[in-house]
Amino acid sequence: MYTFSNLGSIFLNMIVRIIFVFIFLFTSNVYLNAEEGSKDISIYTGQFDIKDDVGDDETSLFGIEHKNSNLFRDTFLGKFSPITGAFVTGKGSTYVYTGIEAQYNLGPIKILPSFSPGYYQKGDGKDLGEVLEFKSELKLGFDIFENSKIGYSYSHISNNDWGTTNPGSDNQSITFSKKF
Repeated sequence: MYTFSNLGSIFLNMIVRIIFVFIFLFTSNVYLNAEEGSKDISIYTGQFDIKDDVGDDETSLFGIEHKNSNLFRDTFLGKFSPITGAFVTGKGSTYVYTGIEAQYNLGPIKILPSFSPGYYQKGDGKDLGEVLEFKSELKLGFDIFENSKIGYSYSHISNNDWGTTNPGSDNQSITFSKKF
């Protein structure tokens, strides 16, 4: 249970984790050596564990994701790119992930399914059973300005029954993406 006295420490913990994610993303070798216009940064916020039957694990989430356009590969199955990102929940849970995302363009609308294994730390939030978790996600993005998108995403995080428990988590978020 959260009290007013421990909200400061929870907030500070979230800030430290967000700063760590920014340092990780902005100092990565791929990011520093990328050409102009090839860095795609997404910031997203939403709700973690939207289908919690009990309701005690529902909380907010805030995340950041990086894609490098130079690493896109056009195949007969679609356009694929590696992704790296992380999010923090309102209860101090963190998830750091890397994976692959496909992109299908329907005019100004983008359909972006992805799969990402990652490291999950429960903090004061939901116990997902293991530290290795898998995130499958479907995003719908809309071009709003040149090099900018806004979108909605729905994701599921689970350990694929590899742990002693596998409650999973369904999440939704609103995303803003910008190419730099």
